[in-house]
This record gives sequence, C-alpha cells and structure tokens, in this order.
Amino acid sequence: MTPPAHARAVIIGGGVIGCSVAYHLTKLGWKDVVLLERKRLTSGTTWHAAGLIAQLRASANMTRLAKYSQELYGALEEETGVATGFRRVGSMTVALTEARREEILRQASMARAFGVEAEPIGPGEVKFRHPLIEGADVLAGVYLAKDGQGDPANIALAMARGAKQRGAEIFENVKAVSVTREGRRVTGVDWEMAGERGRIACDHVVNCAGMWGREVGRMLGVNVPLQACEHFYIVSEPIDNLEQLPVLRVPDECAYYKVDAGKLMLGAFEPVAKPWALDGLPEDFEFDQIQEDFDHFEPILEAAVARVPALGRAGIHTFFNGPESFTPDNAYHLGLAPEAENVWVAAGFNSIGIQSAGGAGMALAEWMETGEKPFDLGDVDIARMHPFQGNRTYLALRATESLGLLYADHFPLRQKASARGVRRSPFHHQLLERGAVMGEIAGWERANWFAASGEPREYRHSWGRENWFENAAAEHRAVREGVGLYDMSSFGKIRVEGPDAESFLNHVAGAEMAVPAGKIVYTQFLNARGGIEADVTITRLSETAYLVVTPAATRLADETRLRRLAGERRVAITDMTAAEGVLAVMGPRARDLMRAVSPDDFSNAAHPFGWAREIEIGMGLARAHRVSYVGELGWELYVSADMAGHVFETLIEAGARFDLKLCGLHMMNNCRIEKAFRHFGHDITSEDHVLEAGLGFAVKTAKSEFIGRDAVLRKREAGLGRRMLQFRLNDPEPILHHNEPILRDGRVVGYLSSGAYGHTLGAAVGLGYVPSEGESAEALLASSYEIEIAGRLFAARAALKPFYDPTGERMRG
Repeated sequence: MTPPAHARAVIIGGGVIGCSVAYHLTKLGWKDVVLLERKRLTSGTTWHAAGLIAQLRASANMTRLAKYSQELYGALEEETGVATGFRRVGSMTVALTEARREEILRQASMARAFGVEAEPIGPGEVKFRHPLIEGADVLAGVYLAKDGQGDPANIALAMARGAKQRGAEIFENVKAVSVTREGRRVTGVDWEMAGERGRIACDHVVNCAGMWGREVGRMLGVNVPLQACEHFYIVSEPIDNLEQLPVLRVPDECAYYKVDAGKLMLGAFEPVAKPWALDGLPEDFEFDQIQEDFDHFEPILEAAVARVPALGRAGIHTFFNGPESFTPDNAYHLGLAPEAENVWVAAGFNSIGIQSAGGAGMALAEWMETGEKPFDLGDVDIARMHPFQGNRTYLALRATESLGLLYADHFPLRQKASARGVRRSPFHHQLLERGAVMGEIAGWERANWFAASGEPREYRHSWGRENWFENAAAEHRAVREGVGLYDMSSFGKIRVEGPDAESFLNHVAGAEMAVPAGKIVYTQFLNARGGIEADVTITRLSETAYLVVTPAATRLADETRLRRLAGERRVAITDMTAAEGVLAVMGPRARDLMRAVSPDDFSNAAHPFGWAREIEIGMGLARAHRVSYVGELGWELYVSADMAGHVFETLIEAGARFDLKLCGLHMMNNCRIEKAFRHFGHDITSEDHVLEAGLGFAVKTAKSEFIGRDAVLRKREAGLGRRMLQFRLNDPEPILHHNEPILRDGRVVGYLSSGAYGHTLGAAVGLGYVPSEGESAEALLASSYEIEIAGRLFAARAALKPFYDPTGERMRG
C-alpha cells in the first residue's frame, strides 16, 4: 500500500506528537490525514521516554495542556483498546536548599491558582510517602497526588489507532524527502519507500519529526531550532517487595526516580549536557541508543545511591543513553511557521513530550481548524524563534546549558550563560565600559542594571532581593527625580510603507491610523475575539509610511502577522530594527538635558506628548519620540546606527551637568509596573480581551471595520467578566514576580500576571485579573485582598488606576 495522491494534512513523524496531531485532527472531522514515518512508529525518542506525566507547568495554559493530556490518556484504552499504562501514582519534589524550598513552595501556591492539587509537606511526610529516600538533609517537599506515569510507546500507538479508526492513513518506512512549493505554500510532499517514490499533494504539512525537526524544517523552508542531546538513565535489577511509589524528583541532585515493574529507574538532567550528532543524525537510527558514558553520569549516580540506598544494593540492570531534542529556551515549538502559510510545527519537547503530547496535539489541531490560536500559546509559539536561533553553532552551545536548566533553580530573572553576544546594540561597548551588566532576550544583549565601580558585574540570583536590588533602586530614583538614560535599541522596528499603509493599519490595529505625520499612536493588534495579539506604538512618518515599534521578543511574530494580513494590499513591510539605535532620556530633568544637546524647541507647545519629529543633536540627527514606558517626562531618540556612538557621547558629556544616570531595563520594568503599564506576554495576551485589560481607550470603534471590532462592541454591551487590578503589598519586604495567587475575601480568584518592586511606592507591586461579572468598580475595590507567596499571605491594596501618578501628568508635563 502506498500513500495517496492527495491529503488535507501530511504529518511528518510518527512519535507520540505526530500520532497526537493525527488523532486530534481526525477528532475534529478531518478525514484525509496522512502520517509518514521514516522508520517505525515511536522509533525515535518516544520508545525510550520515561513516561512521567505531570500536571503543573510554569504557566496557566501550559498546565492546562498537561492536565488535558492526563485526562486523555486515562480514557484512550476504552476508546481504542490499546492499554496506555496510565496510572496516577503521584509525584513529589524535594528541596535540599533554602532557595529550592522557596521555589517549590512558590510552585505549590501557583498550583492552587491553576487548579492543581499540590500539598506542601515536611521532611517526615516526605519519608512516609517515599520510604526509600534518605532524607536527613531534606528541607521540604511538595506532593501532587494526581500526577502519573504511563507507557510512552503505547500512548502513541493508542492515539495512532484512534486516528486510523476515524480515517487517517499511517505509513511506516516511508520517508519525506522533498517538497514542492508555490510562493509561501507547500503544495506537495515527495516520499520514498523501498526504492519507490511518489508525491502527495497537500493543503497542510505538519513537522512532528522530533530530533529530526530542524532538518525537516529546512526541507520545508522553515526554521525549527532544536538540538539532540544525550539523555541518561539507569534501571535497577528487580527489588524484592518494591511497591508502587510516587515519582520522586530531587532537582538539587539533578535526578528523578520512578518505580516500574518492580524495578527502580534513575534519570538525570546533568548541569553540563552533551549535544549529540552535531554533524547530522544517523540515517539508520531506529529504536537505537548511544554509546554509554559512565564517567559523565557517575557524579549523579554516586549522589543517587546515597539518596536512595536500595538503588545501590540492587545493582544496575540497564544503563541507557538515548537522544532527545532540546530548544534554546526549553519550551517546545508549536504553531504555524513564520516563513510559510501552511507549514505547522510540533517538535522540540525537551523531555516532556509524553506529558505534553495530548494537549499540544489538541491545541495545534484546533489552531489548524480555525486559523486562530484556541488560547494563548505564546510560551511555545514557533514564531518566538528568530532566524539566527537555527544556527548549528548557537544550538550546540545553548543545548549544553538548556538541558541542565530543567532541574536548575528557576529564578524568574535567571540569565542564560551560553551562546551569548549574538546581537548587540550600537551602544553595547559604551555601556559595558560604564558598568553595564547584560541580560539577553531574543539574542539581544541588553543592559539590565549598572554595577558601581569595583562591584562585581554578575547576577547572584535569589527569590528575594537580589544583589542588583539597590542598584536598580538608585536608577529608579534617577528617573523619578532627575534624569536617566537607557538603551531601547532591541525593541522591534517595523516599517509599513505604501499607498495602502493607512487603510491596512486601520484594519489591523484598534486605534485610528488616519492621523497627521509625526503623531504616535498607542494601540493593539486584536484577534476576532478581541484578544490582544500585539501591543505596539505606531508613528506616522509620512503620508505613506508608518513605524511600528514592538517588544524585542515578539518582533518576528508581529511582523509575520502583518505580512499575513497584508494580502494584496499595496504595502511594503520591512524590519528596521538593526538600522537605528534608540536611547531613552527620561525624568523631570529630561527637557533640560535635551536643550543642552540640541538647538530645537522641546517645550510642550513645540513638542507635545505623543508626537515625533526630526531634531539636531550634537553634530548629528535623530528622530525624537515623546512617549514614555516609565511614566515620566522624556524622549526616545531614534538614531541611525552610524551616528549612534556620537549621540551617546554627546548625551553623556552634557549629562554630567544634570547628574545623568545610566539605567538598565530592570529599572524600566519596576517603573512601568508602578504606572500599571501592561507588559505583553504577561499582562496581556491573545486571550485577554482588550476591554478587560483596561485598554479600551486605545480602541476606536467609531472608525471603519477592523479586526476585533465586533468583539469589542459585544463586550461593551454584555459587560466585563473580569478586570485587571493593580496590587500593592502593605508589607514592604516581600518580592513579587508573577503567578502568585490573588485572594479576594479569603478565596483564590486569580493570580498575578506580573510583579516587580515599586521603589517609589515602597513595596512590591503586581497586576492581575479578578472576576467582576455584574459588579461595579466600587464593589470590586471594597473587598479585602491578599497575595500568596510560597504559602504565606500578605495583605494588599487594590486599584483600577495606577498608584503612581494616576492622571499621567508627569509624562505630559
């Protein structure tokens, strides 16, 4: 039997992910679904996966997908007749350090907000639930009773059978070798089987090729950054009277343990991983393993034998080393590839493929069915990956670190140490010379804070006040009380130009784009549900040209959305990010500094808030945008890359007279949260309605039709189901990050979408949504609020308007 001549969807890869996508597409009624597997089903990574199936992930929607997987696997056997081996055995994570104790207790609090049962337990309870553990140094644990484990291969085969029962065709030993294209669409997949070749004309292609995902992506013309790494585990000889125990994770020793068939399995995520097959994956790899490296694994095994002595007494039955794929940020890749209109990706699952497959397959199938993400998938959307991240040298360097980060301390602002320095602003070296401590996002090196002379330029992470806390506080005060300077060059800059630019942007954006040249408009790109796909400022440069400024991390996603929506309109869309450096001059004395470096008029009358214009500065030229993300008087100066160094020197030299302080982006985040300015990806996402996010002022329904307009009108008529509030803790000591539960009158009603320290307000500040159906603002604010941090409750004030400068007078002054 050979593949058919046409399919609505061709899925490449027959591991658990490909089988899940096929299963869920057919569940939605897709009939002509074809899955091609180069060897046999599950023969890549799935067959040797550990099969741990946890519920709790780092965000609400990733948890939602993991919980769906559990529910699906529990029902598959009845549907398909294939036993999945799924059992709810529970899981337990233990802490050996104070930092880890804080982390797992914060996770337990987060679980409450996400609807996951998680029980903090003491050392005695840890020993009771897992009698094999030596726990004299265990400080605490968290127990999740509904976590489970299953048979990875059978889970995949069950979904494959379910897909076939609904009409999918699955072909083993058939390799996809090339494709045909028309423009940005793949029109056919060429296959090879035992010397025979053929072609399937198709409407969609899905790359589920696992550790072959990068190479298959190249064949399809899309970027899928991932790297295979060695992953080690051992299985003991049978242990007499070994009963079923919860899965045990000891992340401080890089180890996890599970009981299966009377044996004990030990797996590891070592701190320094070993990338595999850097010159290409073996063509004949099938149900295979890699040469053992006992020396690499020995330190973890030594600690494990001390932690679980029964492991040492039993002896080793199997020492296994098998490859798995890892991505640059340890989040898997899902969604429509930016480079194509019908190429989808579900790959790079970072050792959580079994627990993620059900939910990922469901979400991708619904996305393919409707053309819209079913809910916010920003954590894993393939559009977050930038082209350079497919570079093999970059991937090898980053994979060496990223595998180990799975069990490292997950400090919220932890900076990756590997594969750094790829993208640098025009001011990079000038900032380093003056004490900048760099962080990284989307490859961009960005000054996050500035060290004092003689102070170590390094992060010392913790869950409380980190070593840079006072440095950021001083920068914060400079912007609030004097003048500060910081680099915003990494923010995306997309030029939209052409005869149809105005009408096109009026279709895409919620605000009115028929404005005079020089006007800056704050707006959102909405989806049909009124959810926020992008949060941008748009400056009209001329009658036919606009500049769209986006966050650094979402520049590619935002540009891709614009390109897809442009259709036949007469517009050119160009990424201009690297063409200009951007310096922000912010603070009450910003006007004084600008007057010292430029002969132009910076009065309110000549240059009001929300306008941009060309200026002279030093001996050069710039475009000065009067906007603010910190809530103070100031300008963002856009300077061509060739003049950037000169403009920086000019500002630094003149700034000495005004006590100008160089600032980092931690300061910017602290200031913006005092002003309750939303952060895309945390506070506002594709499933957050623009009105419930408190951004109705940026939507102009009086203008002609735009995406999301009907949803805005419906919501206005129906009323808000929830509202975003700002919270300030009464206690000045704790630190907020995000995902801390919000309690209203003693009951959990939500969680913080973002948090930071408000140095002017003198306490930590957070933003979060609270249900408000049928309630007035007065009733909502009359309640008593608390924020839960690692199991402790802290009273908080709530507000709809910003605690700092609620009228916005300071930045308009």
